[in-house]
Amino acid sequence: MFTGIVTDLGTVREVQPIGEGQDMRLVIGTSPAFLAEPQKAVIGASIACSGCCLTAVQLGGDWFAVDASAETLSKTTLGGFRPGSRVNLERSLRMGDELGGHLVSGHVDGVAEVLSATPENGSVRWRFRLPTGLSRFVAVKGSIAIDGVSLTVNEVDGDVFGVNIIPHTAAVTTFGTLQPGARANIEIDTLARYVARLVAADPGALSPPAAR
Repeated sequence: MFTGIVTDLGTVREVQPIGEGQDMRLVIGTSPAFLAEPQKAVIGASIACSGCCLTAVQLGGDWFAVDASAETLSKTTLGGFRPGSRVNLERSLRMGDELGGHLVSGHVDGVAEVLSATPENGSVRWRFRLPTGLSRFVAVKGSIAIDGVSLTVNEVDGDVFGVNIIPHTAAVTTFGTLQPGARANIEIDTLARYVARLVAADPGALSPPAAR
């Protein structure tokens, strides 16, 4: 599990085809502190890479390698990664850690299209178009993870939603280089997923109990 609070901005150093060219190994450069604190990363550790929970299969002083399956590549933006691509990074949550964002599993639900970025007072309003079927899980003032960044939804209009990005967030995440027309990994709020499942199974499940 993660919190959606990005703690380092990594850079793809190598993209290595594996699994007869269907899968991919990514070698990602990062700061030594990211791999050492609060405790040293080990082989098998879970690391969120732009919102995708991946397993470290190799480790160096300032880099790590992860494998992405063909399934992951087809359902996320990772298939478009190239040497030099920037990557939002977060180590997995430990019991007792501060929950600064919201609970994020690292399981991408879909890929959204970046529609626009418009300055709005001291921040920038970013608008995204969701893939079919996800809009019902997104609500104003609810939480959403975009490329692994925990954000608050500020508007919803059909399949389009908007969030505001402050300068600090833009400086420490890939939002600083994101452009309209690009794609972004989306993970809906886990609570929304279970509420939708509950209502689908029993439409009256959330109705108030009848008065006695």
